[in-house]
Amino acid sequence: MPTPKKKTSRSKRDMRRSHDGLSAPAVAVDKKTGELVRPHRATKGADGALYYKGKQISAAK
Repeated sequence: MPTPKKKTSRSKRDMRRSHDGLSAPAVAVDKKTGELVRPHRATKGADGALYYKGKQISAAK
């Protein structure tokens, strides 16, 4: 198995690791309830029905 001949400098090592950090998840404000939700997902309203972009997409069970 090949072995590196030279030590990797701090600069090279840190440049390689620059993309490893975690980014904050995207959030949007729900138009109906005002709470934070992930975008492009259906949310359950207080009445138990599913809502998407402020419109009801299925009735409560």
